[in-house]
Amino acid sequence: MGSVAIVKAVPDNEKPEVQFRSDVTVELVRSSADDSDVLFAARVSTQGEKTLEGALDSDVDTSRSKGLINYLMRDRHGSPFEHNSMTFYVQAPIFVFREFMRHRIASYNEESGRYRELGPVFYVPGADRNLVQVGKAGAYEFLPGSPEQSELAVTEAKAVATEAYASYQRMLDAGIAREVARIVLPLSLYSSMYVTMNARSLMNFLSLRTKREGTHFPSFPQREIEMVAEKMEAHWAGLMPLTYEAFNANGRVAP
Repeated sequence: MGSVAIVKAVPDNEKPEVQFRSDVTVELVRSSADDSDVLFAARVSTQGEKTLEGALDSDVDTSRSKGLINYLMRDRHGSPFEHNSMTFYVQAPIFVFREFMRHRIASYNEESGRYRELGPVFYVPGADRNLVQVGKAGAYEFLPGSPEQSELAVTEAKAVATEAYASYQRMLDAGIAREVARIVLPLSLYSSMYVTMNARSLMNFLSLRTKREGTHFPSFPQREIEMVAEKMEAHWAGLMPLTYEAFNANGRVAP
């Protein structure tokens, strides 16, 4: 006969307080990414082993270097943009991560609800979040909601999250495994992950998950994942300014 675990309940006044957010966090924690990485990778096509001598030089301040990067972007010679790496730490609601991981162009490591007790932090729509969907499949438009709709969305999201986390805590207090107790938690729960990708993959992601005027292929992303994409883009723009400029100049299409 198996033993029965004795679980000591945590007093209610010591339980974590439920928190609500309307933002996302993106930190660049590690990078090896520079416009010079594109240049030496591209020049091996014509210079072979000679590129080894200048592989680490930041030879990016000349019009020739700028022109080469623009040529590669314009004519979609994509592989030179892969010889770099960026690792981001992202905090966002779980439904954003499920969209994110449709992009099979990166390496992901997400926090685990099997191995740690998940914190009570949940997403609610911000005041500027469009709430009303108009149109048919493939041609949706999202418009601002009324004050009443905004209040309802926030009130309902908070009520569901609060009760779900209380249920999660009751199951943990009863000795139920974390991997089972977590099934009651909603997709609005915040999670965290490391995501590592190169510039070519990031451009692919940005082309689909940001909405910009003048792009060759317009995209209509869900606002929450666009918030993540915008922060990643800002970090990348500072690391590889010539590549970033060429990306925008050529319609934000991944090479």
